[in-house]
Order: sequence, then structure tokens, then C-alpha cells
Amino acid sequence: MALIEVRNLVKHFPVRGGVLNRVVRKVHAVSDVTFEIKSGEILGIVGESGCGKSTLGKALIRLHDVTSGQIIYEGDDISRMSHRELMPYRRKMQIIFQDPYSSLNPRLTIRALLKEAIKFHGVLDDDPQSIDDYIVELIKTVGLRADAADRFPHEFSGGQRQRIGIARALSVKPTFIVADEPVSALDVSVQAQVLNLMSNLKEQFGLTMLFISHDLKVVEHFCDRVLVMYLGHVVEELDTMNLDAQVEHPYTKALLGANPIDDPDDRRPLTVLKGDVPSPFDPPPGCPFAGRCPLVQDRCKCEMPPLAPSAADGHMVACWEIETTNAATPPVTAPARA
Repeated sequence: MALIEVRNLVKHFPVRGGVLNRVVRKVHAVSDVTFEIKSGEILGIVGESGCGKSTLGKALIRLHDVTSGQIIYEGDDISRMSHRELMPYRRKMQIIFQDPYSSLNPRLTIRALLKEAIKFHGVLDDDPQSIDDYIVELIKTVGLRADAADRFPHEFSGGQRQRIGIARALSVKPTFIVADEPVSALDVSVQAQVLNLMSNLKEQFGLTMLFISHDLKVVEHFCDRVLVMYLGHVVEELDTMNLDAQVEHPYTKALLGANPIDDPDDRRPLTVLKGDVPSPFDPPPGCPFAGRCPLVQDRCKCEMPPLAPSAADGHMVACWEIETTNAATPPVTAPARA
């Protein structure tokens, strides 16, 4: 069952200028994106910097107002709700920010910043002892000692701060969490610890997650499905099982080929993309990847390919060349996930 359904979501940021401060152009951050997140799954979003990943995640929990489209959460359309109407949903949807150094208030102790969230959302009765016990339990749950509660954020390492950010997200007992590149600012050894912690917490609390990253290798390890974004568009959606064998879109293949490999003898074809990413201020007609695509056709430069089913179940690709190839190939059923 889908916990969240996103239908034709569009987000533009107006850019103002001139003496009268009028809107002179728009940043096309997210363009006509449709997908769903099933209850209990982890959906990954990957793509280059500036492709709209974080904007999409923040729009999903209404930190950004949407330009058009729908966000259906547990059957309710929250895309046009006022801030007062959104209050019951704020507690259910939380975010873990990318930068653990700037996402915590440096003037508050860990106890104070967790207590602020707990009291604002009315998670517990206003009993100081119950709240303090709950805070200590949260801190231990994310792998920190109880005495961390009375220390300030600057006294912790980056990995420890991100654990505190995770504790803050969990403090209001949410059902859905947006993890916005939560490990990109951490050392590689610490990244694995934080990912394992998030995986354990997902199972322990029955969470549903949207995991944003630019690293396909991390997404393959951590997520159930993945959306690949390019210049605000979803160009491919697929299961992460046997990812190497499934990818079809040339952009996804280029991302995968750029990842470090575990075995030097297990080399994959390297796709070197030429050209520059188009400007989000003035996106080109047709497929946004056409200017860099090795499979480009004349049609690609004037018509935007729809995100259409591929040969495997649940696999979606937005590419005219792939669509033509798959039309002549009998469908193949993907293996069931163990």
C-alpha cells in the first residue's frame, strides 16, 4: 500500500530583479514528477548536484510550497493545505538534514533541542521526568551515552551530530522520514555506521524513508527502489536488486560507471558524457539529457519522452531509444527480492 503518492509535481523558484522587483525568470527545480512510496520501504533518489533531489524531498514534507501537482499522504492531499491544516502531518513527516554542523542550534544543549520538538508536538504529557527519561532513551537508541544530553553540539564529532539529528527526527514518533544526503558530509568509515544505524531504526520503528544521495553505490546497498533525476525530471525508476544488470537509461549507466569498483578485475563500461548540463533557468525542449546523450535522436530534441514501463516489472525509463528497443523485445519478469 502506498503511504505517499506524488502526481505531476512541479516546483519553480521565482527570480526577481529590476527596480520594481518583478519576477524576471524562474528556476525549474522539479518538473512533472510522479511516483509513489510504499509503506515500510526505502526509496532512493540519485542524481548530480542541482538536479532537484533536495527540492523534491523538501516539497514532499511541505518545507517548500509546490507550484502545481499533488502530494497524497495517507489518502489526504496535503499539497495545498495551509500551515495550520498541516500541523497534524508535521509530526508524521520529519527530515534528517545533510549538514550536521549547521542543522543543530549551537545555543541549545541536546536535551533542550530534543525537548523543544517533543513539547511543541505534544508527544508526551507535560511531565518533566517523563520527558527527560524519553530523551535519555532516544540518545541511547542512536548510539550515544546518556551524559550527552547536557552537552552542546560543538562538543561532538560530525558522525555524533548526525546521530543527534536522527534522534531529533525520531523524537516526535514519525512514520515517514526524508534523509537528505545524511552521510555525504561524513568520513567513509562513519558513513557505514550511520547507514547501519538508520537501517536498524527503520526496522525497529517501522519507518518509511526517502533517501537522497548522489552515490548509486550507497543507494544500491541501502534502498529498495531508486529514482534517477536529471535537471528536475525522473529519467529512470527501478529496483535496486541486481542494479548493474537492470539499468537502461544512458544517464544512469554513466552514473553507475563513475562509481568506484570493489574488484579491479570486474570492470564495467565507462560512459564519458560530453557537453554541459542545461540551465535550469531555461531548460531545453524535449529530453533534458539530449545534449549529452550518446543515443540521441532527432525526436529527443523536440519531444520529452514519458516515464514508461520497461521490460522488467516496476522498471520505468524515460528514453525514446529504450522505448523503441523494448517495444520489439518480449517482457522479462524481474526476480523476486529475497
